[in-house]
Amino acid sequence: MLKPWIQLIRPSNVLTAISDVLAGVALACLFLEGALPGPSTLLLIILSSMLLYTGGIVLNDVFDAKLDAEERPERPIPSGQVKRAGAAWLVGIAFLLGCALALVVNISAFTLSLAIVLMCVLYNGIAKHHFLAGPIAMGACRGLNLLLGLAVIPAALEHWYIAIIPIIYIAAVTNISRGEVYGNNRTAMLVSATLYAVVLCTLVYFTFISKHFLALAFIFLFTVMIFRPLLKALRSLEPLDVRAAVKSGVLALILMNASWIALSGFWLLALIVCAILPISIYLAKKFAVT
Repeated sequence: MLKPWIQLIRPSNVLTAISDVLAGVALACLFLEGALPGPSTLLLIILSSMLLYTGGIVLNDVFDAKLDAEERPERPIPSGQVKRAGAAWLVGIAFLLGCALALVVNISAFTLSLAIVLMCVLYNGIAKHHFLAGPIAMGACRGLNLLLGLAVIPAALEHWYIAIIPIIYIAAVTNISRGEVYGNNRTAMLVSATLYAVVLCTLVYFTFISKHFLALAFIFLFTVMIFRPLLKALRSLEPLDVRAAVKSGVLALILMNASWIALSGFWLLALIVCAILPISIYLAKKFAVT
């Protein structure tokens, strides 16, 4: 059956990886005052990012098979719909193809693709259940994905520090997710709300630096999408509301990245990226995000 494999991949999440690398490309053009690369280069880096993300997210289920058997027995591996060995093969193929496509772009992109693979393994194998290392390692995977887009123009990698923002953001989302099974994680959610505010302030700061004020509209939508479910979860502390806050946080990555693209001056590309959001929301209703 194909459905369990699609569920394992979490297609709504994989689509968010497209926005990561496109945001990186747009920022590279902003920093170096250049034009967007050609369609073939953009397609290669997008496919590389999606494959690397697929490998990382399936690896999560491979490592969590025993835990999921207790907490989420309906997941594809513990339910027996997908063999653990088969899922591991999918991880290897996705990582290999993702790195190969990055190598076609350039050596900088290839190096970053290897770093993404390494960070995925470190997160799932060591850091995941650590209070501090877990959110940081997960965030680093997204930060490296942003840099993968930046690497399309290798000289732009001198602005590597921009990757700190998606690290902070994903660390916040990961922190919230720790309460999606049992709820009652008010302190964690308050910490995440603070981290969200840091991300928003940074986006606004870069908007005023670049003077592309149309980006404020994208930032506003991003703010609404992350804070509405989080505030509801803070009031109720119910696992379902916490899970909804995590789901919105993951999907809102598209709006965050659209904001980066818009403040870089590529508002049309930002709108195209925003068009991914309704597709991701639809897929999230069909297949689990977390």
